[in-house]
Amino acid sequence: MKVAFATLGCRVNQYESEAMAEKFIKSGYEIVDFEDAADVYVINTCTVTNMSDKKSRQMISRAKRRNSDAIIAAVGCYTQIAPEKVSEIGDVDVILGTRNKGEIVYWVNRAREENKSIVMVNEVLKDKVFEDLRIENYQEKTRAFLKIQDGCNNFCSYCLIPFARGAVCSKNPETIINEVKELAIHGFKEIILSGIDISSYGVDLEGNWNLLKVLQEIEKIQGINRIRIGSIGPEFFSQEVIGNIGKLKKLCPHFHLSLQSACDETLKRMNRKYNTEQYKIIVDSLRKNVKDVSITTDIIVGFPGETEEEFNRTYEFLKEIKLSKMHIFKFSPRTGTRAAVFEDQVDGKVKEERSKRLIKLNEENEKEFMNKFIGREMSVLFEQGSNYMENSYEGYTPNYIKVVAESKEDLTGKVINVILKEVKEDFILGEIIL
Repeated sequence: MKVAFATLGCRVNQYESEAMAEKFIKSGYEIVDFEDAADVYVINTCTVTNMSDKKSRQMISRAKRRNSDAIIAAVGCYTQIAPEKVSEIGDVDVILGTRNKGEIVYWVNRAREENKSIVMVNEVLKDKVFEDLRIENYQEKTRAFLKIQDGCNNFCSYCLIPFARGAVCSKNPETIINEVKELAIHGFKEIILSGIDISSYGVDLEGNWNLLKVLQEIEKIQGINRIRIGSIGPEFFSQEVIGNIGKLKKLCPHFHLSLQSACDETLKRMNRKYNTEQYKIIVDSLRKNVKDVSITTDIIVGFPGETEEEFNRTYEFLKEIKLSKMHIFKFSPRTGTRAAVFEDQVDGKVKEERSKRLIKLNEENEKEFMNKFIGREMSVLFEQGSNYMENSYEGYTPNYIKVVAESKEDLTGKVINVILKEVKEDFILGEIIL
Protein backbone atom coordinates (compact mmCIF):
# COMPACT_ATOMS: atom_id res chain seq x y z
CA MET A 1 0.00 0.00 0.00
CA LYS A 2 1.23 3.48 -0.88
CA VAL A 3 0.54 6.73 0.97
CA ALA A 4 1.24 10.32 -0.10
CA PHE A 5 1.29 13.51 1.96
CA ALA A 6 0.54 17.16 1.21
CA THR A 7 1.43 19.52 4.04
CA LEU A 8 0.37 23.15 4.23
CA GLY A 9 1.36 25.75 6.78
CA CYS A 10 3.88 25.94 9.58
CA ARG A 11 6.84 23.91 10.82
CA VAL A 12 4.64 22.25 13.41
CA ASN A 13 2.53 20.82 10.59
CA GLN A 14 5.70 19.68 8.82
CA TYR A 15 6.80 17.92 11.98
CA GLU A 16 3.44 16.24 12.47
CA SER A 17 3.30 15.07 8.85
CA GLU A 18 6.68 13.40 9.22
CA ALA A 19 5.47 11.74 12.44
CA MET A 20 2.31 10.49 10.71
CA ALA A 21 4.35 9.23 7.75
CA GLU A 22 6.48 7.20 10.14
CA LYS A 23 3.35 5.57 11.58
CA PHE A 24 2.31 4.52 8.08
CA ILE A 25 5.78 3.10 7.37
CA LYS A 26 5.65 1.04 10.57
CA SER A 27 2.30 -0.33 9.37
CA GLY A 28 3.85 -1.51 6.10
CA TYR A 29 3.03 1.43 3.85
CA GLU A 30 5.38 2.96 1.29
CA ILE A 31 5.65 6.77 1.14
CA VAL A 32 5.34 8.22 -2.38
CA ASP A 33 5.21 11.70 -3.87
CA PHE A 34 1.84 13.46 -3.74
CA GLU A 35 1.83 13.73 -7.52
CA ASP A 36 2.10 9.93 -7.86
CA ALA A 37 -0.64 7.32 -7.70
CA ALA A 38 -1.27 6.25 -4.10
CA ASP A 39 -3.75 4.16 -2.12
CA VAL A 40 -4.01 6.84 0.58
CA TYR A 41 -3.63 10.62 0.39
CA VAL A 42 -3.19 12.59 3.60
CA ILE A 43 -3.69 16.37 3.42
CA ASN A 44 -2.43 18.17 6.53
CA THR A 45 -4.37 21.41 6.30
CA CYS A 46 -3.78 25.00 7.40
CA THR A 47 -6.25 27.76 8.31
CA VAL A 48 -4.09 30.83 8.97
CA THR A 49 -5.76 32.76 6.12
CA ASN A 50 -8.73 32.35 3.80
CA MET A 51 -6.19 31.47 1.11
CA SER A 52 -4.88 28.65 3.32
CA ASP A 53 -8.41 27.26 3.51
CA LYS A 54 -8.72 27.46 -0.27
CA LYS A 55 -5.39 25.71 -0.84
CA SER A 56 -6.40 22.99 1.61
CA ARG A 57 -9.62 22.36 -0.33
CA GLN A 58 -7.72 22.36 -3.62
CA MET A 59 -5.25 19.74 -2.39
CA ILE A 60 -8.11 17.51 -1.22
CA SER A 61 -9.76 17.74 -4.65
CA ARG A 62 -6.45 17.16 -6.43
CA ALA A 63 -5.85 13.96 -4.46
CA LYS A 64 -9.17 12.49 -5.54
CA ARG A 65 -8.33 13.24 -9.18
CA ARG A 66 -5.05 11.35 -8.78
CA ASN A 67 -6.84 8.16 -7.80
CA SER A 68 -10.63 8.06 -7.45
CA ASP A 69 -10.37 4.78 -5.51
CA ALA A 70 -7.90 6.10 -2.94
CA ILE A 71 -8.71 6.83 0.70
CA ILE A 72 -8.61 10.60 1.21
CA ALA A 73 -7.74 11.76 4.74
CA ALA A 74 -7.93 15.45 5.65
CA VAL A 75 -6.42 16.44 9.00
CA GLY A 76 -5.23 19.53 10.81
CA CYS A 77 -6.24 23.10 11.48
CA TYR A 78 -8.73 23.69 8.67
CA THR A 79 -10.54 20.42 9.35
CA GLN A 80 -10.66 21.33 13.04
CA ILE A 81 -12.26 24.71 12.30
CA ALA A 82 -14.58 23.67 9.46
CA PRO A 83 -15.19 19.88 9.31
CA GLU A 84 -18.59 20.43 7.69
CA LYS A 85 -17.04 22.41 4.82
CA VAL A 86 -14.48 19.65 4.27
CA SER A 87 -17.31 17.12 4.17
CA GLU A 88 -19.05 19.21 1.52
CA ILE A 89 -16.07 18.75 -0.82
CA GLY A 90 -17.23 15.16 -1.24
CA ASP A 91 -15.40 11.83 -1.23
CA VAL A 92 -13.33 12.67 1.87
CA ASP A 93 -13.06 9.38 3.74
CA VAL A 94 -11.37 10.49 6.97
CA ILE A 95 -11.65 13.90 8.64
CA LEU A 96 -9.53 14.38 11.75
CA GLY A 97 -8.76 17.52 13.76
CA THR A 98 -5.52 18.70 15.31
CA ARG A 99 -5.30 16.52 18.43
CA ASN A 100 -5.84 13.00 17.04
CA LYS A 101 -3.32 12.75 14.21
CA GLY A 102 -1.55 9.96 16.06
CA GLU A 103 -4.45 7.63 15.22
CA ILE A 104 -4.37 8.38 11.49
CA VAL A 105 -3.46 4.84 10.36
CA TYR A 106 -6.23 3.28 12.46
CA TRP A 107 -8.91 5.57 11.03
CA VAL A 108 -7.68 5.18 7.45
CA ASN A 109 -7.77 1.39 7.73
CA ARG A 110 -11.18 1.48 9.40
CA ALA A 111 -12.62 3.72 6.66
CA ARG A 112 -11.42 1.24 4.05
CA GLU A 113 -12.76 -1.80 5.90
CA GLU A 114 -16.17 -0.28 6.64
CA ASN A 115 -16.41 1.60 3.33
CA LYS A 116 -17.77 4.73 4.99
CA SER A 117 -16.63 8.24 5.85
CA ILE A 118 -15.32 8.94 9.35
CA VAL A 119 -15.31 12.32 11.09
CA MET A 120 -13.32 12.56 14.34
CA VAL A 121 -12.98 16.21 15.32
CA ASN A 122 -12.89 16.76 19.06
CA GLU A 123 -13.30 19.93 21.13
CA VAL A 124 -9.81 21.38 21.63
CA LEU A 125 -10.29 24.54 23.70
CA LYS A 126 -10.78 22.47 26.85
CA ASP A 127 -8.34 19.71 25.89
CA LYS A 128 -5.00 20.47 27.54
CA VAL A 129 -3.39 17.08 26.95
CA PHE A 130 -0.30 17.14 24.73
CA GLU A 131 -0.52 14.63 21.87
CA ASP A 132 2.96 13.17 21.68
CA LEU A 133 3.57 12.64 17.97
CA ARG A 134 7.11 11.37 18.01
CA ILE A 135 9.59 10.99 15.16
CA GLU A 136 12.16 8.22 15.51
CA ASN A 137 13.70 7.97 12.03
CA TYR A 138 14.43 11.40 10.61
CA GLN A 139 15.04 11.72 6.87
CA GLU A 140 18.03 14.01 7.32
CA LYS A 141 20.82 13.86 9.84
CA THR A 142 21.86 17.49 10.20
CA ARG A 143 19.18 18.97 12.41
CA ALA A 144 15.99 17.72 13.99
CA PHE A 145 12.75 19.53 14.82
CA LEU A 146 11.26 18.62 18.16
CA LYS A 147 7.72 19.73 18.93
CA ILE A 148 7.51 20.50 22.63
CA GLN A 149 4.30 22.56 22.86
CA ASP A 150 0.91 22.95 21.24
CA GLY A 151 -1.99 25.39 21.49
CA CYS A 152 -2.26 29.11 22.20
CA ASN A 153 -4.04 31.22 24.84
CA ASN A 154 -3.47 34.64 23.25
CA PHE A 155 -6.53 35.11 21.01
CA CYS A 156 -5.06 37.79 18.75
CA SER A 157 -7.86 39.54 16.88
CA TYR A 158 -6.66 38.38 13.43
CA CYS A 159 -6.03 34.73 14.26
CA LEU A 160 -8.06 31.51 14.57
CA ILE A 161 -5.22 29.32 15.80
CA PRO A 162 -6.47 29.04 19.43
CA PHE A 163 -9.73 27.63 18.06
CA ALA A 164 -7.86 25.25 15.76
CA ARG A 165 -5.12 24.15 18.16
CA GLY A 166 -6.81 24.64 21.50
CA ALA A 167 -5.37 25.71 24.83
CA VAL A 168 -1.68 25.59 25.66
CA CYS A 169 -0.36 22.13 26.43
CA SER A 170 3.26 21.15 27.00
CA LYS A 171 5.24 18.01 26.34
CA ASN A 172 6.54 16.15 29.38
CA PRO A 173 10.02 17.59 30.11
CA GLU A 174 11.54 14.18 30.88
CA THR A 175 10.33 12.95 27.50
CA ILE A 176 11.96 15.95 25.80
CA ILE A 177 15.31 15.28 27.48
CA ASN A 178 15.24 11.57 26.65
CA GLU A 179 14.37 12.25 23.00
CA VAL A 180 17.19 14.78 22.67
CA LYS A 181 19.63 12.23 24.10
CA GLU A 182 18.49 9.70 21.49
CA LEU A 183 18.86 12.26 18.72
CA ALA A 184 22.42 12.96 19.89
CA ILE A 185 23.22 9.23 19.78
CA HIS A 186 21.92 9.12 16.19
CA GLY A 187 24.30 11.86 15.09
CA PHE A 188 22.19 15.02 15.02
CA LYS A 189 24.16 18.23 15.46
CA GLU A 190 21.30 20.67 15.92
CA ILE A 191 17.92 20.51 17.68
CA ILE A 192 15.15 22.98 16.87
CA LEU A 193 12.48 23.28 19.54
CA SER A 194 9.14 24.23 18.03
CA GLY A 195 5.53 24.80 18.99
CA ILE A 196 2.53 27.00 18.32
CA ASP A 197 3.42 29.38 21.18
CA ILE A 198 6.71 28.06 22.51
CA SER A 199 7.12 30.95 24.96
CA SER A 200 4.18 29.52 26.95
CA TYR A 201 5.87 26.16 27.49
CA GLY A 202 5.28 24.91 31.03
CA VAL A 203 2.35 27.13 32.06
CA ASP A 204 0.18 24.00 32.25
CA LEU A 205 2.76 21.87 34.08
CA GLU A 206 3.31 21.38 37.77
CA GLY A 207 6.59 22.55 39.26
CA ASN A 208 8.82 25.27 37.85
CA TRP A 209 9.25 24.01 34.29
CA ASN A 210 9.49 26.62 31.55
CA LEU A 211 11.33 27.02 28.26
CA LEU A 212 14.47 28.36 29.93
CA LYS A 213 14.76 25.31 32.17
CA VAL A 214 14.32 22.99 29.16
CA LEU A 215 17.15 24.84 27.37
CA GLN A 216 19.37 24.57 30.44
CA GLU A 217 18.77 20.81 30.66
CA ILE A 218 19.45 20.23 26.95
CA GLU A 219 22.66 22.25 27.34
CA LYS A 220 24.03 19.41 29.50
CA ILE A 221 23.51 16.70 26.84
CA GLN A 222 26.69 15.53 25.15
CA GLY A 223 26.77 15.34 21.35
CA ILE A 224 24.39 18.19 20.58
CA ASN A 225 26.26 21.19 19.16
CA ARG A 226 23.40 23.58 18.70
CA ILE A 227 19.94 24.33 20.08
CA ARG A 228 17.51 26.62 18.26
CA ILE A 229 14.08 27.82 19.22
CA GLY A 230 11.31 28.68 16.78
CA SER A 231 9.28 31.87 16.58
CA ILE A 232 8.71 33.26 20.05
CA GLY A 233 6.74 36.05 21.69
CA PRO A 234 8.67 38.90 23.34
CA GLU A 235 6.82 38.28 26.62
CA PHE A 236 9.21 35.41 27.33
CA PHE A 237 12.27 37.63 27.55
CA SER A 238 12.40 39.07 31.04
CA GLN A 239 15.72 40.55 32.07
CA GLU A 240 16.36 37.48 34.23
CA VAL A 241 15.71 35.16 31.28
CA ILE A 242 17.98 37.18 28.99
CA GLY A 243 20.76 37.07 31.56
CA ASN A 244 20.49 33.29 31.81
CA ILE A 245 20.24 32.82 28.04
CA GLY A 246 23.49 34.74 27.64
CA LYS A 247 25.22 32.00 29.65
CA LEU A 248 24.09 29.13 27.41
CA LYS A 249 26.86 28.01 25.06
CA LYS A 250 24.80 25.78 22.77
CA LEU A 251 21.77 28.02 22.25
CA CYS A 252 22.03 29.63 18.82
CA PRO A 253 22.00 33.45 19.02
CA HIS A 254 19.04 33.79 16.66
CA PHE A 255 15.58 34.75 17.90
CA HIS A 256 12.55 35.20 15.68
CA LEU A 257 10.91 37.73 17.96
CA SER A 258 7.30 38.32 16.98
CA LEU A 259 6.35 41.99 16.51
CA GLN A 260 3.56 42.32 13.84
CA SER A 261 3.38 46.12 14.14
CA ALA A 262 5.54 48.86 15.62
CA CYS A 263 2.59 51.14 16.42
CA ASP A 264 1.08 50.74 19.88
CA GLU A 265 -2.45 51.60 18.75
CA THR A 266 -2.29 48.92 16.06
CA LEU A 267 -0.89 46.40 18.56
CA LYS A 268 -3.88 47.07 20.84
CA ARG A 269 -6.32 46.38 18.01
CA MET A 270 -4.39 43.19 17.29
CA ASN A 271 -4.74 42.24 20.98
CA ARG A 272 -0.99 41.75 21.33
CA LYS A 273 0.35 41.66 24.89
CA TYR A 274 3.30 44.09 24.60
CA ASN A 275 4.12 47.56 23.32
CA THR A 276 6.97 48.97 21.23
CA GLU A 277 8.86 50.34 24.22
CA GLN A 278 8.94 46.90 25.84
CA TYR A 279 9.98 45.32 22.55
CA LYS A 280 12.89 47.74 22.09
CA ILE A 281 14.12 47.16 25.64
CA ILE A 282 14.17 43.40 24.94
CA VAL A 283 16.04 43.85 21.64
CA ASP A 284 18.61 46.16 23.26
CA SER A 285 19.11 43.75 26.15
CA LEU A 286 19.52 40.73 23.87
CA ARG A 287 22.12 42.60 21.83
CA LYS A 288 23.96 43.53 25.02
CA ASN A 289 23.93 40.05 26.57
CA VAL A 290 24.08 37.65 23.61
CA LYS A 291 27.13 37.80 21.33
CA ASP A 292 26.45 38.08 17.57
CA VAL A 293 22.70 37.88 18.17
CA SER A 294 20.40 37.97 15.16
CA ILE A 295 16.83 39.16 15.75
CA THR A 296 14.24 38.57 13.04
CA THR A 297 10.52 39.23 13.02
CA ASP A 298 7.17 39.23 11.19
CA ILE A 299 5.32 42.42 10.25
CA ILE A 300 1.71 42.76 9.11
CA VAL A 301 0.98 45.85 6.98
CA GLY A 302 -2.47 47.22 6.31
CA PHE A 303 -4.13 45.98 9.49
CA PRO A 304 -7.66 47.47 9.80
CA GLY A 305 -7.46 51.08 10.96
CA GLU A 306 -3.74 51.44 10.15
CA THR A 307 -3.48 55.07 9.04
CA GLU A 308 -0.55 56.53 7.15
CA GLU A 309 0.66 58.00 10.43
CA GLU A 310 0.50 54.61 12.18
CA PHE A 311 2.35 52.92 9.33
CA ASN A 312 5.04 55.62 9.39
CA ARG A 313 5.57 54.95 13.11
CA THR A 314 6.13 51.29 12.27
CA TYR A 315 8.50 52.22 9.44
CA GLU A 316 10.58 54.64 11.54
CA PHE A 317 10.75 52.20 14.46
CA LEU A 318 12.02 49.42 12.20
CA LYS A 319 14.46 51.78 10.50
CA GLU A 320 15.87 52.71 13.90
CA ILE A 321 15.97 49.25 15.47
CA LYS A 322 17.52 47.57 12.38
CA LEU A 323 16.48 43.95 12.80
CA SER A 324 18.52 41.45 10.80
CA LYS A 325 15.53 40.20 8.78
CA MET A 326 11.83 40.98 8.51
CA HIS A 327 9.11 38.87 6.91
CA ILE A 328 6.47 41.22 5.54
CA PHE A 329 2.81 40.16 5.18
CA LYS A 330 -0.13 42.14 3.82
CA PHE A 331 -3.12 41.79 6.13
CA SER A 332 -5.63 39.28 4.83
CA PRO A 333 -9.02 39.21 6.61
CA ARG A 334 -9.57 35.77 8.10
CA THR A 335 -13.25 34.86 8.18
CA GLY A 336 -14.31 34.14 11.75
CA THR A 337 -11.87 36.54 13.41
CA ARG A 338 -12.75 39.87 15.00
CA ALA A 339 -10.35 41.73 12.70
CA ALA A 340 -12.23 40.52 9.62
CA VAL A 341 -15.21 42.69 10.58
CA PHE A 342 -13.29 45.68 11.91
CA GLU A 343 -14.13 49.01 10.34
CA ASP A 344 -11.57 50.95 8.27
CA GLN A 345 -10.26 48.03 6.23
CA VAL A 346 -7.18 49.22 4.31
CA ASP A 347 -7.24 49.39 0.51
CA GLY A 348 -5.25 46.71 -1.31
CA LYS A 349 -3.14 49.22 -3.25
CA VAL A 350 -2.16 50.92 0.01
CA LYS A 351 -1.14 47.56 1.50
CA GLU A 352 0.98 46.86 -1.58
CA GLU A 353 2.77 50.21 -1.38
CA ARG A 354 3.48 49.81 2.34
CA SER A 355 4.68 46.26 1.82
CA LYS A 356 7.15 47.39 -0.87
CA ARG A 357 8.57 50.08 1.40
CA LEU A 358 9.21 47.62 4.21
CA ILE A 359 10.64 44.99 1.86
CA LYS A 360 13.15 47.57 0.60
CA LEU A 361 14.03 48.53 4.17
CA ASN A 362 14.47 44.87 5.03
CA GLU A 363 16.91 44.37 2.15
CA GLU A 364 19.00 47.30 3.41
CA ASN A 365 18.96 46.08 7.03
CA GLU A 366 19.74 42.49 6.06
CA LYS A 367 22.80 43.45 4.01
CA GLU A 368 24.02 45.82 6.73
CA PHE A 369 23.74 43.00 9.29
CA MET A 370 25.61 40.49 7.10
CA ASN A 371 28.37 42.99 6.29
CA LYS A 372 29.20 43.20 10.01
CA PHE A 373 30.52 39.66 9.82
CA ILE A 374 32.71 39.94 6.72
CA GLY A 375 36.23 38.77 7.59
CA ARG A 376 34.99 36.84 10.62
CA GLU A 377 35.62 33.17 11.23
CA MET A 378 32.37 31.39 12.10
CA SER A 379 31.18 27.81 12.35
CA VAL A 380 28.70 26.64 9.71
CA LEU A 381 26.47 23.58 9.83
CA PHE A 382 26.28 22.54 6.18
CA GLU A 383 22.91 21.08 5.22
CA GLN A 384 23.01 20.40 1.49
CA GLY A 385 24.62 21.10 -1.86
CA SER A 386 24.28 24.56 -3.38
CA ASN A 387 23.32 25.56 -6.92
CA TYR A 388 25.38 28.74 -6.68
CA MET A 389 28.48 27.14 -8.15
CA GLU A 390 29.98 23.73 -8.83
CA ASN A 391 31.18 21.71 -5.83
CA SER A 392 29.57 24.08 -3.32
CA TYR A 393 27.52 23.54 -0.18
CA GLU A 394 25.23 25.73 1.89
CA GLY A 395 24.47 25.95 5.57
CA TYR A 396 23.97 28.35 8.45
CA THR A 397 26.02 30.05 11.11
CA PRO A 398 24.75 29.87 14.70
CA ASN A 399 23.05 33.28 14.20
CA TYR A 400 21.36 31.99 11.04
CA ILE A 401 23.37 33.66 8.31
CA LYS A 402 23.22 31.54 5.17
CA VAL A 403 26.70 30.66 3.92
CA VAL A 404 27.83 29.04 0.65
CA ALA A 405 31.33 27.56 0.40
CA GLU A 406 33.21 25.57 -2.22
CA SER A 407 34.50 22.10 -1.37
CA LYS A 408 35.41 18.94 -3.25
CA GLU A 409 34.57 17.01 -0.10
CA ASP A 410 30.91 16.43 0.80
CA LEU A 411 30.19 18.80 3.70
CA THR A 412 26.60 17.72 4.36
CA GLY A 413 25.95 17.33 8.08
CA LYS A 414 29.34 18.71 9.12
CA VAL A 415 30.09 21.71 11.32
CA ILE A 416 33.11 23.49 9.84
CA ASN A 417 34.80 26.82 10.47
CA VAL A 418 34.58 29.24 7.55
CA ILE A 419 35.96 32.70 6.79
CA LEU A 420 33.10 34.93 5.65
CA LYS A 421 34.25 36.70 2.49
CA GLU A 422 31.55 38.48 0.50
CA VAL A 423 27.85 39.32 0.78
CA LYS A 424 25.80 38.07 -2.16
CA GLU A 425 22.02 38.31 -2.57
CA ASP A 426 20.73 36.55 0.55
CA PHE A 427 23.89 34.78 1.69
CA ILE A 428 27.59 35.20 2.36
CA LEU A 429 30.23 33.49 0.24
CA GLY A 430 32.65 31.74 2.58
CA GLU A 431 35.99 30.01 2.42
CA ILE A 432 36.68 26.75 4.24
CA ILE A 433 39.51 26.96 6.77
CA LEU A 434 41.89 24.11 5.94
